[in-house]
Amino acid sequence: MSGTGARVQLVRDATFAHLTADGSITGTRGTSPDGLFARDARHLSRWQLTVDGDSPFVLSPAAPSGEGAAECVLTPEGTRDAPPAYAVFRRQAVAAGEFTDALRIVGSGAEPLTAEVTLTVGADFADLFELRADDRAYAKPGAEYRTTPTATGVEFGYRREDWYARTAVTADPAPDEVEVQQADGSCRLTWRLHVPPHGQAELRLRTEAQPYGPPLTAAPGTSGAEGPTGTDPLSLACAKGLDDLRLLTIPATGVDGETVGVPAAGIPWFLTLFGRDSLLTSYFMLPYRPELAAGTLSALAAVQGERYDAYSGEQPGRIVHETRLGELAHFRQVPYGRYYGAVDATPLFLVLLHAHWARTADDTLARRLEAHARAAVAWMTGDGGLDEHGYLVYSPDPDGLVNQNWKDSAGAVCFKDGRQAEGPIAVCEAQGYAYDALRRTARVAEEVWQDPSLARELDARADDLRARFVRDFWLADDDFPALALDGKGQQVDALASDAGHLLWSGILDEDRARRVGRRLVEPDFFSGWAIRTLAAGQLPYHPLSYHRGSAWPHDNGVIALGLARYGLADELRKVAAGLTEAAAHHGYRLPEVLGGYERAASARPVPYPHSCSPQAWAAATPWALRTALESVGG
Repeated sequence: MSGTGARVQLVRDATFAHLTADGSITGTRGTSPDGLFARDARHLSRWQLTVDGDSPFVLSPAAPSGEGAAECVLTPEGTRDAPPAYAVFRRQAVAAGEFTDALRIVGSGAEPLTAEVTLTVGADFADLFELRADDRAYAKPGAEYRTTPTATGVEFGYRREDWYARTAVTADPAPDEVEVQQADGSCRLTWRLHVPPHGQAELRLRTEAQPYGPPLTAAPGTSGAEGPTGTDPLSLACAKGLDDLRLLTIPATGVDGETVGVPAAGIPWFLTLFGRDSLLTSYFMLPYRPELAAGTLSALAAVQGERYDAYSGEQPGRIVHETRLGELAHFRQVPYGRYYGAVDATPLFLVLLHAHWARTADDTLARRLEAHARAAVAWMTGDGGLDEHGYLVYSPDPDGLVNQNWKDSAGAVCFKDGRQAEGPIAVCEAQGYAYDALRRTARVAEEVWQDPSLARELDARADDLRARFVRDFWLADDDFPALALDGKGQQVDALASDAGHLLWSGILDEDRARRVGRRLVEPDFFSGWAIRTLAAGQLPYHPLSYHRGSAWPHDNGVIALGLARYGLADELRKVAAGLTEAAAHHGYRLPEVLGGYERAASARPVPYPHSCSPQAWAAATPWALRTALESVGG
């Protein structure tokens, strides 16, 4: 649960609700839509309470009350001489496919009263992609909506061809009146509740969301060591991150049909399995929650590419970028049902598979996923581009993502003059991931699969890639790696944080790696809170852009692990201190993105206006910092 301005967010078991401070849903769209959501569909678009004809005044706005729950206190307007006759104590919560709203109307005086309580309820079943502020419209031929009063409430239904979803609202006690509003299909439920002197009346409502597909279930629980108990900023950020990851863990189907828990990317737009996000989150948490890595690997293996599909980007062996279960994905009006537009998810899959084996000393998963890992290697060398281009490459997708690395917004992979690179594009960090994947998979091949021939081949490929990388990517004048190579082999020369990922992967020699690490904490890169995605002073730099000057905690987490790898302890401590202090200003929850403004400009980190929170790899970042700091002695 999290408050954002006047809104409150509840999340649990792949279900989330976005509410106003009084617990209402108004049907908003754009950057911050409200509603009850499950599997990319909005199952409640109206939930508005009145008592005696008026909306109650917020005496105490919604605040956390346990996992996935919030409480608020409402009253009618009153004065000093005529205080309100009652107060409404409200507790709302979400669970798997469920939203509950418990109201207690507590009388404040010596006279009995009757309160007329009305709740206006609606369900538009809008797909999340419809609600975004991008001015897109999607045809829905033959769509049918229905609103059906029941003995204890109301049921909403939506059908389009084979797609069907349902929302059922039940109340205890049953409403005295149920009135369907013909114009928009919403429904007014009315109760007349009798409150004795200094007594109370209770009303309990339960909403069951039944999205298309199998019933929603809770994610498997996580185990492992308890969270840190210290009161220092890093320990508090780790504890908050662990809480958020519990809320963001969703059920997914594993490679053998089993149910596994995986970290969803974030709220509100990305409560689903993502390749890159789930892999890096699981890597950060591997020393502390190895079951997340096991679940993520199994779930991604289950949806690994098997055929060629130009619309979704599917290719044999390729690891998925994201999965979607909504209506628009089902009818292929958006390509994201299973969308494979990521150049880096496949090597990161191999990195995590090796890391899980190395960390747990259990080779069961590495054996179980051997065929999937071999297919991933084959994708890297084939369709991924290593054989044809010498590097992992991607071309902009006209139906999906222009950029297919972690900086996937349009214009993020740019020259110093601001021009977007044209494909096929080889971003620098993906080459580091490929190098690391080849090295790690060679060890798995040699020691687990007992295939020394494959191990020698992969090691030779890694050696060749490392030798060519510096020759092709190094910017001599800047003494720094290029962000990418474009389709003509030109160096895309913007100075970007992606270079820090090269330290984590180990593709750079020690001398260059240490120079890069020190460069990243100079003032044009390091804001005082975090390392920016793009160094300030360059033409395309913008501190509130998504990827061209903002600062991402997870990006800094990867860099922190790289700084530790090369023994850059002072630089690491500088980055860790900035991030943990930034976390303290956000209730110890790191947001997805921070504004790139220098620390001297504001007493608090400037927020990025469209940041997801909670967000999985940001929640896991304090744990990556902890791992990095422990490796250099704290």
